[in-house]
Amino acid sequence: MKVIICGAGQVGWQIAKQLSGEKNDVTVVDNNPALVRRATDTLDVQGIEGHASYPDVLDRAGARDADMVIAATHSDEVNMVTCQVAHSVFAVPRKIARLRAQSYLTAIYSDLYRRDHMPIDVVISPEREVAEAALRRLAAPAAFDTQTFLAGRAQLLGIYLEEDCAVLNTSLGELTELFSTLRAIVVGVRREGRLFAPTKGDQLFAGDEVYVFAKSEDITRTLEIFGKTHSKQERVVILGGGNVGLAVAQALETRTERVRTKIVERNRAVAERAADSLERTIVLNGDALDHEILAEAGISRSDAVLCVTDDDKVNMLAAVRAKQAGSRMAICLVNDPSLVSILNALDIDAYINPRATTVSSILRHIRHGRVRNVYSIGDGEAEVIEAQVLSTSPISGKRIKDIAFPEGALVGAISKGDDYVKPKGDTRIDEGDVITIFALANDVPEVERLLQVSIDYF
Repeated sequence: MKVIICGAGQVGWQIAKQLSGEKNDVTVVDNNPALVRRATDTLDVQGIEGHASYPDVLDRAGARDADMVIAATHSDEVNMVTCQVAHSVFAVPRKIARLRAQSYLTAIYSDLYRRDHMPIDVVISPEREVAEAALRRLAAPAAFDTQTFLAGRAQLLGIYLEEDCAVLNTSLGELTELFSTLRAIVVGVRREGRLFAPTKGDQLFAGDEVYVFAKSEDITRTLEIFGKTHSKQERVVILGGGNVGLAVAQALETRTERVRTKIVERNRAVAERAADSLERTIVLNGDALDHEILAEAGISRSDAVLCVTDDDKVNMLAAVRAKQAGSRMAICLVNDPSLVSILNALDIDAYINPRATTVSSILRHIRHGRVRNVYSIGDGEAEVIEAQVLSTSPISGKRIKDIAFPEGALVGAISKGDDYVKPKGDTRIDEGDVITIFALANDVPEVERLLQVSIDYF
């Protein structure tokens, strides 16, 4: 597949890394020569310096025979014009644009993106994706990472194992026997910085970060088995009232169960906009690191604090201060992946990586086969792919133990019509099933091949 990625920032670079690693023909376009040079020096990609929306620049990037254009520059307008030029001048079949401004995303204006208007096939909103990720973290406060699959019936939980976890030094095979009715399965383990797909003989140790697929009804029991308690979030303080903080507060206001929410925002104009947009949420104008403002927000009585300002270091320091003041849980927005490794030492419970959430959204529309959902784990270390099984795909009609899955891939959950199935070796994969697979980055192409239809399908 020939792909042109416009914008070589964090998101563009990560997408280029993953697609080039899968032997796709990738060209990166950016008007910053340093970013283009970084991409071409570290990745197997071609680089073009110039404005992505210029027809001659896209022409030099190979738009005449490109299969896809991904417009992920820092400018919404450049991304939109890039897609228009790719469609009108070069007839590129698929166009994805990242748009930040909420005005472009309002549902009543959705007709703007029709092919005869502004021909964008997929619109990605980083702020909305991050807000949804924040809400998922609040819904599963004991997990450092979480994502829903199978239309909400399954959930991927990232759980950090403490010294007091009752199942330490127990093999996964023994765990399955001990909790035979639990509809949950460990699909990934990160130990000493290395992520791997475990076998049934692998044991779990303190300090491990485990990724567990669980049926939604079994989440509380799953967390308890791994030494975590599942508690409701009734008092939430949001530090940062921009698009992300506002979207989270608006979502919390719509919930049937009452959540007392307060926002602290430093910029007065942004704070006033948030106050005008919310009905029950209290908005305070002040510094997220100010003791008095945090006390006024009731940080000591809060069940969770969500730090989503536009500064990583402010988010981390505010989270530490909130935990010291008595907040039960701190969730932090972190753009720089190099900072993630120190979050545990700072007693920060969970983090949100905007790049990972945006990359996941884009990958969902790139992957081959009948893919419904994709979630990128860590710094592109692995993916969880949800896909429907078609009649001519290589895995259809076979038992899991008879399928040649790569070593770094594990089936996490299966949906057979209305039935949720915990995968076992004897479980048969049938046409129409929806299957979720955890796969290390190097094994994603092989998993894609197993999900693709045979040529005779056409």
